[in-house]
Amino acid sequence: MKKLSIYTIVLTFISSLTIAAEVNIFNARHYKADAELYSKFTNKTGIKVNLINGKAGALEKRMIEEGADSSADLYITADAGRCGAFKAKGMTQGGLISPAIKAAVPSNFRTNHWTGIAKRARIVYYAPDRVSGAELSGLTYESLADPKWKGRLVIRASGNIYNKSLVASLVKNNGKKATADWAKGVVANMARTPTGNDRAQIMAVAAGEADIAVANTYYLALMLSGNKGAEQQAAAKKVKAFFPNQNDRGTHMNISCAALVKGAPNKSNAIKLVEFLLTPEAQEHFTNNTFEFPMIDGVSPSPLVVNNIGLDFKQDLKTKVSSYGAKQADALEVMTAAGWK
Repeated sequence: MKKLSIYTIVLTFISSLTIAAEVNIFNARHYKADAELYSKFTNKTGIKVNLINGKAGALEKRMIEEGADSSADLYITADAGRCGAFKAKGMTQGGLISPAIKAAVPSNFRTNHWTGIAKRARIVYYAPDRVSGAELSGLTYESLADPKWKGRLVIRASGNIYNKSLVASLVKNNGKKATADWAKGVVANMARTPTGNDRAQIMAVAAGEADIAVANTYYLALMLSGNKGAEQQAAAKKVKAFFPNQNDRGTHMNISCAALVKGAPNKSNAIKLVEFLLTPEAQEHFTNNTFEFPMIDGVSPSPLVVNNIGLDFKQDLKTKVSSYGAKQADALEVMTAAGWK
């Protein structure tokens, strides 16, 4: 009996270790390549990754409803505005600030509740046969409201998180009143009612429906890769990329982010996973599969990005991405008031 009891205790202990060697990710990033990356983490550490995929809104709703019963350790999603808003709902916790994370991620791209794991820029694409160098000279996000662009601009809907974060950054830098006036100018310059995703904006410029479009950097590379079909690949070859605000604060930067969920049952494993995502191996996986910019130094973007979009540009390192969530309500208010559909 004594031997049996000891044996049972040992088995229970081993079983508890096995159960503990896991991490649960609620994942709103829609890239198949991410699953391959998590497999690499498991192979290196023995920590099993349980991946729950879904749209951001549905995942957030589930975590909020489950509350203390949620199994979520990490919420991984696109856009700092989403991570900031999730934190504002009391759904994250501090502690995602290990020495490795702090050393890898610049302070403007992280908080102690969530951190950037990859970067993207929201830039302007233009038709080189219809937009002159003089028109582009000194182009800023602010100057998109200039009447010279009347009927020439396409951009996504106001409810899109990428636009909410962009406008939030303008509220942060220029104030709410100035941004409200700017939004009215942008609406007046739209070539059509906002429709479609970022790739649809690029397609509109390629088709001659507009002369300039606002979209994230990685979308052009995705189209050029051929992964979205020959039609989109051909369209992507008809436009050029331009980085706004090079003469002042720099181009608007955003992130894919990982947030530490409140009550995470596997907090230490979650931190280990984030640390892995910030290694050169993982960062190269991001750049070569999702065409984002690396978060860490020493890793080059995909050749498709370097050769067709560019690498040598001034990033906005002044504006903390945490302000995107903090100013999100103001951003949506000014866009709605301007009639931005």
